[in-house]
Amino acid sequence: MSNTENRTEFGSTLGFILSAAGSAVGLGNIWKFPGKAYACGGGAFLIVYLIMVAVIGTTVMMAEFTIGRKTHKGAVGALRELNSKFAWIGGLGVLTGFIILCYYCQVGGWAMYYIVAYITDVQTVWADPMAYFLNMLGANGFPLGAIVWAFVFLILTAFIISHGTAGIEKMSTILMPVLFVLLIGLMIRSCTLPGADEGLKYMLHVDFSTINGTAILTALGQAFFSLSLGMGVMITYASYLSREDNLVSNTAIVCTLDTLVALFAGFMIIPAVFATGIAPGMGGAFGFATLAGVFMAIPGGQFIGMIFYFLLFFAAITSSTSILEGCVAFLNEEKGIDRKKALVGLSVILFIIGVLYTLSQAFMNLKGIWISRNGIEFPIFGDFLEYLTDRLLLPLGAFFTTFFVGWIWGPDNSIQEATGEGRNKFALAPAYKFIVKFIDPIAIGAIIIAGMVFGMAIS
Repeated sequence: MSNTENRTEFGSTLGFILSAAGSAVGLGNIWKFPGKAYACGGGAFLIVYLIMVAVIGTTVMMAEFTIGRKTHKGAVGALRELNSKFAWIGGLGVLTGFIILCYYCQVGGWAMYYIVAYITDVQTVWADPMAYFLNMLGANGFPLGAIVWAFVFLILTAFIISHGTAGIEKMSTILMPVLFVLLIGLMIRSCTLPGADEGLKYMLHVDFSTINGTAILTALGQAFFSLSLGMGVMITYASYLSREDNLVSNTAIVCTLDTLVALFAGFMIIPAVFATGIAPGMGGAFGFATLAGVFMAIPGGQFIGMIFYFLLFFAAITSSTSILEGCVAFLNEEKGIDRKKALVGLSVILFIIGVLYTLSQAFMNLKGIWISRNGIEFPIFGDFLEYLTDRLLLPLGAFFTTFFVGWIWGPDNSIQEATGEGRNKFALAPAYKFIVKFIDPIAIGAIIIAGMVFGMAIS
C-alpha cells in the first residue's frame, strides 16, 4: 500500500530548480562532454547538441515533471495512479538509479581522494599520473583509500537525504552557485593560457562537414544522458512541487543550467589541452590521470587541479542525492518502510556492491573479473554495470516514459498539467505534443539500437 502521508514540498521554486539542475549536472557534463565535442567537430557539434537538448531533452524532462507533479507521488506510485498497468515503468527507473548509484558513489569518493591528494601530495600524483590512479584503485594492493573515501561520500549523501527535501534544497542552493563560480573561474583561466586560442577557435569554428550520423547520435546521447532522464528522478522531484509552480519555465531553466555546465566544461578543458598538447579524452582515466598532465603543465596547476576535483565532487553529490532520494521514496511510499530504515538499508547495500565495483577495477589478475577485448582488458563486473545502465536501462526507461505520456496518458493531459490547468502559457504546446508522441520515442530508440546493436558508446 502506498504511504504518501505527510509528504514535504520544496520550500521555493529556486530550491527546486537548483535541486533538479544539480541532479542533471553530473560527471558526464564535466569529463565526457569536452571529449565528445573535440572528437565530433567542435563548434558544429555544439550546435547539434543544443538542438538535441532543445528538442529531445526538454520534452522528455517535461514529460517526467508532469507525471510527478500531477500525482505527488514517486515514480512507481505516479505511474500506477495514472494507469495501474504501467507502474513497472517507474520500477524500472528506480532499479536503474539504484544500479547507477552503486558505482557513482565510488567515483564520487575518488574525487574526494584526489582533492586531498592535490592538497597534500601533488608531486606524487604528477610523478606518474596513470600509476597513481591505478594505485588508488589497488593495482599494488587493497584499495583501502578509495573505499574509505567512497564510504565518506556515501555517508554525506545519506546525511543530506536524511533531512528530506529540506536537506536536498539547502545543499543545492549552496553547491550549485559555487559550482558555477568555480567552473567559470577555471574556464577563464584556461582560455587565457598561452596557446589556448587554438582550442577556442576549434570550439567556435563551425564546419558542418564534420557532422555525420555518429556525431548526431553522440550529441543526442549526451543531451539525453546528461539530464538524468530515464531514472524516475525528475518524476520524484516534481512530486514535491506545489500546484503554483510553473513547469514550463522550470523545465527550460533546468535544461539551460545543465547545458551551460557542459558548455563551460568544454571551454575549460579543450583550450587547456590545446595549450598543453595533451589530447582530450573521456571517463575515469582521462579525469583522474590524463588531466594531471594538463594541470602539471600550467601555472598554478596544483590549485587548479584541486578546484577541478571539487567540481567533480559537487557534480557527483548533487546527482547522488537525487538518485538516492528516488530509491528511498520508493521504499517509503510503496513498501511502507520508514525513511530512516530505508536509507540505512539502502546505504549498506550500495556500499557493499560499490566495493565490488572498485575491486573489479583494481584486481586485474583475479580470475573471472577481467576479460580481454582486442588486447585491452576490462573488468567484467564494473563494465557490466555501466553497460547495463547506460546502453539499455536508462534509454529504456525514458522510451517507455515518453511512450506512456504520448500514447497512454496522453500529451493533452501532460500539457494541461504543465500549464497548471491553463494558468501558465505554453506557446510550444503543439510542438511538444508532436515531439513527445513521435520524435522522442524514435530518437531514444535510435540510442538503444546504436548502443546495443552497433556497440556505439554514445553516453
